[in-house]
Amino acid sequence: MISVALWSVALLLSLAPVGIALSTRPRGSIVLYGACLAVTATLCIAALLHLFDPAHPVSSATLPIGLPWLGAHFRLDALSAFFLVVINLGGAAASLFALGYGAHEESPGRVLPFYPAYLAGMNTVVLTNDAFSFLVAWEFMSLTSWALVVAHHREAQNVRAGYVYLLMASFGTLALLLAFGLLANGAGYDFDAIRASHPSAALAGMVVILVLLGAGSKAGLVPLHAWLPLAHPAAPSHVSALMSGVMTKVAVYGFVRIVFDLLPEPEWWWSMVVLLVGGPTATLGVLYALMQRDIKRVLAYSTIENIGIIFTGLGLALAFKAQGLDWVAALAFTAAMLHVFNHALFKSLLFFGAGAVLEATGARDMEKFGGLIHRMPRTAFAMLVGCVAISALPPFNGFVSEWLTFQAILLSPQLPSWGLKLAIPAVGGLLALAAAFAAACFVKLYGISFLGRPRSDVAAAAHETDRFSLAAMFALAALCLVAGVLPGLFIDALAPVSKAMVGNVMPHQTGLQWLTIVPIAESRSSYNGLLVFLFVALCGTAAASAIHRLASDRLRRAPAWDCGYPDPNPAIQYSASSFSQPIRRVFGSVIFAAREIGEMPPPSSRAPARLTVELHDLIWEALYAPIAKAISFATEHINVLQFLTIRRYLTLVFVALIVLLLVVAL
Repeated sequence: MISVALWSVALLLSLAPVGIALSTRPRGSIVLYGACLAVTATLCIAALLHLFDPAHPVSSATLPIGLPWLGAHFRLDALSAFFLVVINLGGAAASLFALGYGAHEESPGRVLPFYPAYLAGMNTVVLTNDAFSFLVAWEFMSLTSWALVVAHHREAQNVRAGYVYLLMASFGTLALLLAFGLLANGAGYDFDAIRASHPSAALAGMVVILVLLGAGSKAGLVPLHAWLPLAHPAAPSHVSALMSGVMTKVAVYGFVRIVFDLLPEPEWWWSMVVLLVGGPTATLGVLYALMQRDIKRVLAYSTIENIGIIFTGLGLALAFKAQGLDWVAALAFTAAMLHVFNHALFKSLLFFGAGAVLEATGARDMEKFGGLIHRMPRTAFAMLVGCVAISALPPFNGFVSEWLTFQAILLSPQLPSWGLKLAIPAVGGLLALAAAFAAACFVKLYGISFLGRPRSDVAAAAHETDRFSLAAMFALAALCLVAGVLPGLFIDALAPVSKAMVGNVMPHQTGLQWLTIVPIAESRSSYNGLLVFLFVALCGTAAASAIHRLASDRLRRAPAWDCGYPDPNPAIQYSASSFSQPIRRVFGSVIFAAREIGEMPPPSSRAPARLTVELHDLIWEALYAPIAKAISFATEHINVLQFLTIRRYLTLVFVALIVLLLVVAL
């Protein structure tokens, strides 16, 4: 099976130079995206077969590339098979969407060559089995995604987004390099040798911190999230879906592979660090999303929230595993991995919908939308499914993984550590707050964008997207429903992953009556997605039938009550800023230093009042802006070294040589 995966990666890499030639052809994008669709679908099926293999084999291979004395080691086990499914399911959906969306790409020569290379890089990361190959694949993934971020390089904000992304990616790679350097000391770079080593508790703790910095910067953990809301909206929409729905999960894979697999048994304080990062990340991410008007920035910030939920689950798994409660650790770990899969589905779906809206209107500002449900009904339906799923409402998939996470939180009193007994309920409160904010956020996104009346000419002239894009969206919407109605099938599929990482599994779910899921015991809690779905479907059908049969068919004409506003101007509708105003006034002054500036028209004017909102990213201003200023100051003064005379250059070289000799001598 490992050979199938490696050949698939090789095919994707070979498509990269082909993309250069195809970028000048009229139907070149269809050929390339069709080939990527075929390869990723094949690799997804192969990974599924490996994951469902009852023997759970581990296959490996070594190629004579990379370092001469090391080679490149590859391994396919349950963990890598699961993440291959996530990557290639997302890649296949993005390729299908791009068959239609890519035909309208302004600069295909800057997208087509890097798209298959980007897919190959993500797949290679989860297949590698040595530190050198892992870091090379990780950096290759970062560089190809950076090239896609700056594809529309004529827009200044995209260039800035690419610059910030490249800096943060370099920082993350440096942190991972240091982590592997500590692990490889005395053990070597091969993962099998690292697994067999026994690093000290202090060294292992340092590695956990470095991996949290390295993988967290790629995943978007607060305060390492600065690049994500800049880069994800800048990329083409199908690439945004991959970056947000898939690449952030590759970062999760890196954390799980090192912390749960390569390191020895965890210490309890590791979980404290992860939990105290994951909980605030979830809440701050969705608060940032609530304040946005750009539809793609809303989705980007929402990714930060979901990454916080995933790392909270991983932190819980570390806490329970460190205390010997492997059965609860399996629950928390399964919840985190299930949310990895679920988020890849509904976030890709939402980015596809945002891309369809962007193509139809040419705008990303929700204040320019409105009434799109009448002009893009199929896209509106798919987006509704995605909004309900990401809001964690049953019977869709987002509810199940978050519900399992809360089930693990409710078991925290069994932990002997008082620090964890206090921290975990606090983190649970943050997750509950984030869940409520997420629902408000996507009510705002859907209501402002698709309901009401068009707020601009571009919204009034919008049209439905192409059939390929719709097919991709409806396929993901169907998977969101299936994973929510039949979650036991997906939980059981994750059993080999949980067994390999935490040493235990959740109880078998698919054999239970009515496909109910019981994470602990039926007397404590249970959930049946199928019954919830049937209840919702029957109640909806009955309500629609009653309205259709019992409602009066008399035609009555009367002026509608309009809250005292006779002017039919769409400007009197709720706006995105006014929708989030109550929450902004509660949290904005502390978290965003929000400031509202009102512009009142003169009494004789019928123009509406204008409200301008100023928001500040305090984390950026406190952490990153001073560093940027210091670097700018240093570079401006160091720049004089380019204009020295030959004598001064020789003097500088001589002084540097003396300093180096003194350092070596000491």
